Amino acid sequence: MDVIFYAIPSLIIVGVLAMATVVVRRSLQLRSNWNSGLVAEARCLRAYTTTSGGGGDTSVSTTQHHVYEFTSSDGLAIRFDEANGPETTVPGDIVTVHYTAERPDRATAHAPARGLALVGTIGILVFLGVIVVFSVGFMVTYTEVFAGDGVFDTMP
Repeated sequence: MDVIFYAIPSLIIVGVLAMATVVVRRSLQLRSNWNSGLVAEARCLRAYTTTSGGGGDTSVSTTQHHVYEFTSSDGLAIRFDEANGPETTVPGDIVTVHYTAERPDRATAHAPARGLALVGTIGILVFLGVIVVFSVGFMVTYTEVFAGDGVFDTMP
C-alpha cells in the first residue's frame, strides 16, 4: 500500500518533466525562427477555435488557431497551423512569418518578443519546479513519518 504514496508523486514528476520539455522546445523553436533572419509574407487561409474542458464543473478553455500559407526562399509553398494567434487576424490577411531554412513548416506568425518569451518560459518552468519540489517533499515526508510501518522498514 505504501507504493501508491511513491508511485503517484513519481507519475506527477514524470508528467511535469514532459511538460517542461515541451515548453523549452517551443521556446527554442521560437527563438530559432526569430534569429534565423528568414521572413516571408503569408496569407491567413483560415481561422478557427478549439475548446476544451466544460465537463461537469470545469471551466471551458478556448484557443484561437490560424492556418497560414507562404512561399519559402527555396520557392516551396508552405502551409502551417499555429495556435494562440491574434484574434484580429482573419482569413485573407497578410502577415509576416519567421522561419528557419531547415524547418519552414514550423514557422511562426508571432512577432519577435524575446524578453516576453523568456519571462514566460522561466515563469512556467518555475511553476513546474515548485510542483516537482512539492512532490519530492511529499515522498520524503511520507518516508520519514511512516518509515517503520511498512514495506520500507529497513531496521532489523
